Amino acid sequence: MIELSRAEIDALLHERVVGRIGCHAGGVTYVVPVIYAYDGAAVYVASIEGSKIRMMRESPAVCFETDEHGETGWRSVIAQARYEELAGADAERALELLAQRFPGSRGRRADGGGRGTVCFRLVLGETTGRAVRR
Repeated sequence: MIELSRAEIDALLHERVVGRIGCHAGGVTYVVPVIYAYDGAAVYVASIEGSKIRMMRESPAVCFETDEHGETGWRSVIAQARYEELAGADAERALELLAQRFPGSRGRRADGGGRGTVCFRLVLGETTGRAVRR
């Protein structure tokens, strides 16, 4: 197993599209995939109201993970993070980062069946990266 350098960790966070948030509240642990944008310090997500939002509001200390698997091995990044719900200009910045990353989504909001869209960032703290190359 190889430890990734900070540059390799940042590269993987920029390259990947899907990550997973692990949150824990009320005695329940929940892991959920999200699409995201990374700005070098935080992961930005737009989502609908639901279990993960309720849990992160209750307990904002979360874990974020993304990985890549292939024939030549795998790479993974795990970060301890802090949930911050965004509003106003901060929410607009999150939506712009996501629109830059996913151009086809510009101006569209998640269809949450009447549930509102919530923009948030996960401010990354301690971050580790590992890889196995075959």
